[in-house]
Amino acid sequence: MTVPRIQLNDGHSIPQLGFGVFKVDPNETERIVTDALEVGYRHLDTARIYGNEAGVGRAIAASGIAREQLYVTTKLWNDDQGTQSVHDAFDASLERLGLDYVDLYLIHWPSPARDRYVDTWREFEKLRDSGRVRSIGVSNFLVPHLERLLDETDVVPAVDQIELHPAHQQPATAAFAEEHGIAIEAWGPLGQGKYPLFELPEIAGPAATHEKTPAQVVVRWHLQRGHIVFPKSTRRERMAENFDVFDFELDDAEMQAITALEREGRVSAHPDEVD
Repeated sequence: MTVPRIQLNDGHSIPQLGFGVFKVDPNETERIVTDALEVGYRHLDTARIYGNEAGVGRAIAASGIAREQLYVTTKLWNDDQGTQSVHDAFDASLERLGLDYVDLYLIHWPSPARDRYVDTWREFEKLRDSGRVRSIGVSNFLVPHLERLLDETDVVPAVDQIELHPAHQQPATAAFAEEHGIAIEAWGPLGQGKYPLFELPEIAGPAATHEKTPAQVVVRWHLQRGHIVFPKSTRRERMAENFDVFDFELDDAEMQAITALEREGRVSAHPDEVD
């Protein structure tokens, strides 16, 4: 299956469907990522704070898949924001992954109490210029954080990875991103199991109509909205299910009904409160 790619504002492109390893046990990561690669995923999303970059790297090395066929993202943790600390943290991530470069490097949270994300972004620009990072972006940035980056630095983020699911669509951030050519990546795309999305008729109905699961319907909604999405699962059969979403399409009425579920149902911490 060929996964569609989203064109980024820096000339690179990114597979629209990927596999995330948030909260994946480091001892199980190599096996789980190996399963994901065998299912067909080629876009992997990890982070320093997850503690499993090394497992992702081992799975990549053992896969035999050419590096240029993979898209790998990792993220800078909050206490590594700054100047030289950015480069030290990136070097360590690259070593754990066993790679010469990553396709996308993100500031994990704005952490405004530290007031370092502007300086950090300037160092990200240097990393991109070095060629060891193809694209640079941010995660969990809201409109005020993005506005400050655009006002005080030279490079527009390629992506903003934010909590986004039918009950929490962050319309203001998504609209700002679209206006400025920033691609939206949706983390927690299925509501993290904390929002009963699958029981709602707006999702269960299309699932029955298309003979798909509610999870597949939600993933399909994301894809048709233009989001980059990477549902996480530790079970191979669920990985395959989440990947099997390219043989049907939601109609306009189904899309609109799911979009109407927005209710600011954030299930994670507010970005301004994470330090």
